Amino acid sequence: MVSLELLFGFGRVGLFGFGGGQAMIPLMEAECVQQAGWMTSEEFLDALAMGNALPGPIAIKMAAMVGWKVGGPLGCLAAILGVAAPAIFLMLILAALYFRFQHNPAVQGAMRAVRPVVIGLLAWTVVVLWPGGIPDVGSGLIALAAFAALAFGLHPALVVLVSLAMGAL
Repeated sequence: MVSLELLFGFGRVGLFGFGGGQAMIPLMEAECVQQAGWMTSEEFLDALAMGNALPGPIAIKMAAMVGWKVGGPLGCLAAILGVAAPAIFLMLILAALYFRFQHNPAVQGAMRAVRPVVIGLLAWTVVVLWPGGIPDVGSGLIALAAFAALAFGLHPALVVLVSLAMGAL
């Protein structure tokens, strides 16, 4: 049953997607494109682009997009539940433990050690998605312009809206 596949597939992403929504993207790509074959790399990149153009957590938006494509409204709900339920449950437990033990040296060391891993996951996502997302020099220039705009302090939503408008023209 497709809805159960989506529930468990996105449940794995929700359970092992440490580092937040952006850090979940490599897991989603592996689940949706490489393992289940629910989308092509290009479709995944399009869903990621659309998801980043909207407000809210990327993990929920990606689950909704993939779930809808694969299983319609019921698939959408199953994927959202799959990705969100583990995070909600684990966050409640982790918050209680963290605030109780946040000054413990082992906890502080663990937090310092996991930060670079999240950066590595994000960097790997760029490497994997680069060929489909930046297939030519023009796309590369757009990416550089977006990077520069963010570096100069423009709000990411404005950068996305401007790129959508420019692309539509």
